[in-house]
Amino acid sequence: MTRSLGLAIAASLALAAGITVGAQHHGSTAQAAAAPQRPNVLVLETDDQTLEEMAVLPNVRRLIGEQGVTFDNNFDSFSLCCPSRATFLTGQYSHNNGVRGNAPPQGGYQALDKSNTLAVWLQRGGYYTAHLGKFLNGYGRQNPTEVPPGWSEWHGSVDPTTYRYYNYTLNEGGTLHTFCATPQPSCYQTDVYRDKANEIIKRRATQGPFFLWVAFLGNHSGTPREPDDPPQLGTPVPAPRHHDALKGTPLPQPPNFNEADVSDKPQVIRRRPLLNASRIAAIQENWQQRRETLMSVDEAISSMVETLRQTGELDNTLILFTSDNGFFHGEHRVANGKVLWYEPSIHLPLLMRWTGNKSLPQGVHRSQLTMNIDDAETILAAANVKSGRTEDGVSLLPFWREPGKEIGRDLLLDNSPGAGHFDGIRTLHYKYAEYATGDRELYDLRKDPGELQSEHANPAYDALKASLATRLHALVSCSGASCRARPAVLFTTARRGRCGIVTATASGPGVQSALFLVNGRRVLTDNRAPFRARLVVRKRSVIRVRVSVAFDRLVTLDRTVRACS
Repeated sequence: MTRSLGLAIAASLALAAGITVGAQHHGSTAQAAAAPQRPNVLVLETDDQTLEEMAVLPNVRRLIGEQGVTFDNNFDSFSLCCPSRATFLTGQYSHNNGVRGNAPPQGGYQALDKSNTLAVWLQRGGYYTAHLGKFLNGYGRQNPTEVPPGWSEWHGSVDPTTYRYYNYTLNEGGTLHTFCATPQPSCYQTDVYRDKANEIIKRRATQGPFFLWVAFLGNHSGTPREPDDPPQLGTPVPAPRHHDALKGTPLPQPPNFNEADVSDKPQVIRRRPLLNASRIAAIQENWQQRRETLMSVDEAISSMVETLRQTGELDNTLILFTSDNGFFHGEHRVANGKVLWYEPSIHLPLLMRWTGNKSLPQGVHRSQLTMNIDDAETILAAANVKSGRTEDGVSLLPFWREPGKEIGRDLLLDNSPGAGHFDGIRTLHYKYAEYATGDRELYDLRKDPGELQSEHANPAYDALKASLATRLHALVSCSGASCRARPAVLFTTARRGRCGIVTATASGPGVQSALFLVNGRRVLTDNRAPFRARLVVRKRSVIRVRVSVAFDRLVTLDRTVRACS
């Protein structure tokens, strides 16, 4: 198709769009304006759960994802319990909130300024705030009756008992209560959290908006040890009713399981031996128990959703389900744990539901890059409450509404400072990391989703590697808007005369293509400069350009053009 013919077609299509789709756009705006009152917020967080383990959470998928949104490309900036939870509470990368590990001096409970967190902001904004379960690593070791600022109601698990599925202690508003000193099914930790959450929901229904964070231990390893636990490998404790429910289910062994050739990997992987048969058997048992432990979490979440329904609060509750970090089950020779930057460790589930907000579609999946830095900002946007910090993340509500919206940012991945430190960057299709040891990694996820072959030494990737390195170096010290830096793309629209053709132009370094849309309808893709469309638009319309920029960057920009006068 010639360029002139393409532009002519664009003009005619845009004319049609301005007549038919423009009305739809106006209706969407009206829906957004009719959004419900400030919602309750229910955050449901598992511990060490992988994305693949969503397979044993059918209620979560059915009651949250199928009634709301599933973000398929959601990641953890720092794959470790305390830094991840600190990011949830602040909306900041760990280098900005100061929590750089699970324990002092780099991290732990004492490292976070708890006077300036999501709970404090929501409480000041009129929310009743309640926490139930695990908080930050090390909580309660110095002062087990301490209630952190911002919480109207507190049921925090006290370390080290947090990691006991029986015989655990909660600080309940300044009073310590120990549950199940003698293990019995009636006081299994997940079930107690379920009952307490249901009681809070029933008590607070119709009393104004509440924020309830339920932080399960499942499926983190914990005590007591059981007879079938493998030696030298910590496992969780399934509820008795689910014990051995998956016995005999084979352990998945993807191509990166017990990776044969790790010569391209950094020292932290190269020095690992191949897994032997006994170690693989231990991984199998841990894999099985972890999934069985999540079954009670799935039941608990179903019960909470039903309680919200019975109390009339379900439609106007924003429910957010996620995990703090992922986990390894033999991938890249890693028998267990997290922290490393590979996909099993950082790729997390994120599902949301808010059926009372009619501007948000239901049962949809979104592919934009998202991260745990976005969780707090999403909650604040829904609650119409301002943050007390400079947020590194963004609200995901616009992504939920618009599958085509892209903001052009990269994501930062890192771990604790020290000899094993790495800084990494995640784009839609690539990952690049630099290690304190001097090691480098670069993966092309389109052809190598299992991260089997690093391309860092491949000359064909030199230009891409240079771009990713430059962007990574900016991210490691970013703050606020600089953490969301997008490509330098300029988008202009100009109407000729009172009702003439609208010329839309995208420009900037590295622009490779521009897709033009009018009120959501695709009109023209231009693959050479000047990236331009000439459009006949009669009604007031939104023109969007979706710009692909060199080295895996994608951004959308919108301009509203006036109606013919």
